[in-house]
Formats: sequence, C-alpha cells, structure tokens
Amino acid sequence: MSQGRQVRKPKMSDAKAAVSAAAAASEPATMERTKVLVVDDDERNLQAISVVLEEIAEIVCARSGEEALRFLLKDEFAVILLDVFMPGLDGYETAGFIRQREQSKRTPIIFLTAINKEDAHMLRGYDAGAVDYVFKPFDPVMLQSKVAVFVDLFEKTREIKHQAEIEQRLMEENLRAKSERLLAEQALRRSEERQEAILRSVPICFHSRDIDPPFGARFVSEAVERLTGFPPERLTEEPEFGLSRVHPDDLPRLTRALNGARETGSYTCEFRWRCADGSYRNFLDQGVLSTDEDGKPTEILGTLLDITERRQLEDQLMHSQRLDAIGKLTGGVAHDFNNLLAAILSGLGLLERRVPATEETTQIVQMIRHAAKQGTELINRMLAFSRRQRLKPDTVHLTHLGETMNGLVAPVLGGLVRLDWQVDESVWPAYVDTGQLELALLNLIFNARDAMPSGGTITVRGSNRTVEYDLEDLPAGDYAVLTVEDTGMGISPDLLAKVIEPFFTTKDVGKGTGLGLSTVYGFAKQSGGTLRIESVVDSGTAMHIWLPRSLQEPASPPITPKAEDKQWPRTGKESPVILLVDDSINLRELTAHVLRDNGFSVVSAGGGAEALSLLEREPQKFDLILTDFAMPLVSGLDVIRFARSLRADWPAIIISGYADAHAVADRPGDVMLLSKPFTDAALIESIQTALMKPAAAARASS
Repeated sequence: MSQGRQVRKPKMSDAKAAVSAAAAASEPATMERTKVLVVDDDERNLQAISVVLEEIAEIVCARSGEEALRFLLKDEFAVILLDVFMPGLDGYETAGFIRQREQSKRTPIIFLTAINKEDAHMLRGYDAGAVDYVFKPFDPVMLQSKVAVFVDLFEKTREIKHQAEIEQRLMEENLRAKSERLLAEQALRRSEERQEAILRSVPICFHSRDIDPPFGARFVSEAVERLTGFPPERLTEEPEFGLSRVHPDDLPRLTRALNGARETGSYTCEFRWRCADGSYRNFLDQGVLSTDEDGKPTEILGTLLDITERRQLEDQLMHSQRLDAIGKLTGGVAHDFNNLLAAILSGLGLLERRVPATEETTQIVQMIRHAAKQGTELINRMLAFSRRQRLKPDTVHLTHLGETMNGLVAPVLGGLVRLDWQVDESVWPAYVDTGQLELALLNLIFNARDAMPSGGTITVRGSNRTVEYDLEDLPAGDYAVLTVEDTGMGISPDLLAKVIEPFFTTKDVGKGTGLGLSTVYGFAKQSGGTLRIESVVDSGTAMHIWLPRSLQEPASPPITPKAEDKQWPRTGKESPVILLVDDSINLRELTAHVLRDNGFSVVSAGGGAEALSLLEREPQKFDLILTDFAMPLVSGLDVIRFARSLRADWPAIIISGYADAHAVADRPGDVMLLSKPFTDAALIESIQTALMKPAAAARASS
C-alpha cells in the first residue's frame, strides 16, 4: 500500500443496515455478561482467578466437580477452568461428564494443575476434552490472555447467532407480511366475487327513476331480466312501460307511494307485475329520494325484490294454521258431541225395552235414532278432515274395489253419468283403511257427478308413482295413485286452493256441507299420502289420491271364537261385576242401566280419582274396568295402569268420544277401545271379548 493512501471501510449495505437496526432494536437494555466457570477446591485459587479475570467476564466459582455440573444445568459458559485434582470427582471425570452433555460438549475446558507436567498426564487431559493447560502458579497475563481468546470467540459466535436469528425473523416477518397481503388480496377478490354472485342470485334489482309521472326508469340493473323476462333497455327506453304492466288493482297504491316520496323522502310498496310469460309476480319496491347539493330532488333510487315465493309460503302457512285450528276445535267438539249422542242412543235403547211401543212412538224413536246417527256421521267427517279419526290400515288390492264401488254408486249416478273403473292388477297394493278409502272415493265420485249436470263419464284410473326425494306434501317412497276424472265444468284457479278447506262449497245452500273434499284430504294425509287436484275450467277435473304402497299381503280374517269361549269366566258370583268410570253423569247412568239389563253388576265412579279409591279398597271385587278416556285430573288410562299394578291381567275397556289415535296409543295392547257413540250390542260384545281373554289365556297355559 503506497504511503499517504487512506483505506476506507466499505459502506454497509441496506440489508445489513436493516439487520443492524433490527438487532439494535431487539437488544435488551442491559446485555448479559459472558460467564466463565472456575472449578477448584481451593478457595484461594478461586479468589485469585476471579480477581484476574473479573474485567473479562463474569466469574462463576464451583468448589467441586459436582457443583460445576449443577451450574452447567442452568447456564452457558464461554470457557471452563477446571482443576485436575479435587476430592470426589476429579478434573478428568468432571470433564468426561461435561463432554457427555449435548449443551456443554463443545464448551472449551482449560485444565488447572500444579503438578503432572508429564506428557502422559497432559495427553490424558486432552483425551478428556481439554483444549489447554495452565500450570500453577499461573501467570496472570497469560491466564487472562488465554481466557480472553475463548471469551471473545464465544461473544462473536453469540453475536453471529443473534444476527442470524434477527435475519431469520426479519425474513419470516417479510414472508408473513407478503403472505398476509396475498391472503388479503385473495380474500378481497373472493369477497367481491361472492358479492357479485349473491347479487346475481338474489331476486333483487337496483333502479333509479324520474321523480315525476310516469316515473320512467333511468337505470335498471341486469337482474331485472331474470326477474321479469324483460331486458333493462325495455324499461329505460320506454318511460311508461314499467307502470303499464302493474296489476290494475295495485296501480293506484304504487302511484300514491311514488308521489309521496317527494314529501317523506322514501317509499315502500308491494304490487303485482305482469312478466314476459304473462304471469303476475309479487314485487316489493323500496326507495329513497336523491337530491343535489342544493337539496333539490333529482331522482328516486330504489330496489325491486321478488317476494312471490314468500307470499306463497305465507299463504300456505296461514292455510295450514287455519286447518290446524279447525282440527283442534273439531277434536274438542267431537268429544262433547259424542258424549251427547251416546247418551241419546243409549236412552233410546232403554225406552224401547222398558216402554210399551206403539206405531207412533216407534216411528218417533226411529226418527230420533236416525238423526243421532247422522250427527255421528257428521262428527266422523269432521274428525276425518282434522286427521283425528282412528284408522285401521291394511293391505288393499285396489283393482278389487271396482265391483264394490260400482255396486255402491250405480243406484245414485243416474242414467246420464257412467262410471268407468280402469284399475288393473299392475297397480301396487296400498296400505290404507279400506272402509275410509271407499268413503273417500264415494265423495270424489259424487262431486264428479254434481260437476256434470248434463251427464258424462267418471273415470277412475290407477297408477304407480315413486317419489325420490322428500317433497313439501309427500315423503320419499312408493305410492299407488287413484285418479277420479270427470268432464264437467272444472274449478277456477282462484278457487282451486280453497276447495279442500272445511265448510267451503260452491254448491247452493242446503246442497253441500263443504266437508267432502276436506275429509278426503284429511284421510289421505293421515294415511301417509296426499290429495292433488288438477282442473281446467269447462274441461273437467282430476282428483289424485296418493296412497302409500304396501309390501305385505292382506291380513288374515280374525278367527271367530267358539261359542263356549264367549262365556265369561265364573268367579263364584252370580254375574261379573263391572267398575264403570265416566265423568258424564247422564251417560254413566244410561250405560249402567244397559249393563244391568244384560245381566251385569255395576259399580259406578264419577271420575278417575274415585275409581282409584274403589280399586285400592276392594281390588278383588271387580271383574272388568269400563272407563272413559278423557277425564279431568286422572284419565281412564291412569286408572287402568293403577289397576294393572295390582293385577297384571285385569280386563279393561277404554271408551273414547275423541278419536285421537295418538292420545290412546300408549294403552296396553290387550285393552280394547270403544268409540262413542256405541250401540248396546257393541258394548256387550266388547265386554264379553275382554272377559274371555284371561280365561282363554289360562286354558292355553294349562
């Protein structure tokens, strides 16, 4: 290098400057001093070495090899000064343990010794892991120089490691920042795409229009074509086009709402709008008045939302709630009416047996009985549309109903109407109550007849249908469908949804109850199917009854008991004793008279609580429990359960004036159910059957 030439240090790069700045920022306020471990059993040596080295590093003193190993578990040292000869673990053994530990196996070891300068001992020290020897008495300058080298090396290594950690952390932070920015950009892009997809998918469009009639559209979003079938240009280029397709009944309301926006600053209006396919759809139009800097109105900004499906769902919900309310009312009324009708029929039976009959009185009794039975039929119809009648479903081959239906309807169809039964063996059997299905078909056939006053043909067809997925009115599965078609006057679209409502009828006053189609619908739904109606005005109507398919064979007819089995078991009494439980005084007394007239002994209870008291007091007295189901506080089912806790096979019959199958579904399987109103014969036969079962079981086990 020539004389006078200056050698300048190269400038630190920006990256290194950033690293140094980060390192400076990350350095703690007080750096931890480098530590040196001195191990010697002589306190004087430890003190002398500490004085010599205290300016270079922090000196940690250990008085034995064991103590040194404990220090090594807690701290990291730049160099270890280790006395060779010590009691307990000597220097060589301590060095061996130090080298076995992963954390300290690379820590430099300088042996301190006052003797054994022979090569053999020095080689043993180097083998044990020593990097140097210092002989006592030591030269302070030489000791300080040797230790300073290792301390400086340790600090440089630590600084390099620290710098590397900082660079790694900066790199990771940089990568994380880039990754977060990339993720944020991706999230923003996805959000924008999602927002665009949502705006495309929802039944809504954005628009702006004039503030003056005819409120012509200035801007309409592309979604309007999906909602109405018309492109945006059709509305923006023809100012009167929008209002011209509003339903005439809704146009005044919409015009008032738009005019009112000037005063209120906003508007909301629902109206029907005729789309490109000719159908009307319901729209909710909402908007606000836009003004300029001076507050002067400039345009109306708004949104158009298609709420057709929402209105349809609300109508369906209201219809369902109305039917459910009527059904609940019907159930309650049926209970009370059946109690009254049962009392009337039982009273008529007693009058016939106890009062001398004349031709006139017999005729009057028959008229009253006929009226009571008509009331019973009316209650049954009400229970049918409310889906609370008791069904006895079985496998029914629909093709076999043809002969029965022809025989039932032929006398009342007249000469102008013909029934054409087209249900063959290919139609699946249905799982349904046969009697109720016949009544449902009669209702549909008579409705079809009334729709063809000039005559025609009523066709009954059968088909097989499979529903792959659960629908609103049908669960997935196989169905046998019976279709009753006529060629009559048809039903207008505005009445089509109302014809299955109870008490709705299009017939003249006195010619229809309005329960026909509602009972058919209720029966079909309770059976697990539905009723669907298709009709075209002046062309005819098709009623489709969907019935669940049966995969079983028809049940075998019940075996008629032998004559001797119909006798009730003898219990040492002249006649069986019946516990009669009913909270209706009149019906309870009339039923008791009927039972006594047929040879039974009767003990009456005015309610469930009284019956429990009688059963607990005299459990052996009663041969059979005859109880009403619906009673306050303690039901008939509670009475039977208490009795069965005393005697497991206690014969029992439940009488119900409310034919809700779910309410009595928990009764024991051998407890018969007798519906009100019942005939005297049905009552006596039920009692005989119930009394017969324990005797038959006893004979079978003997």
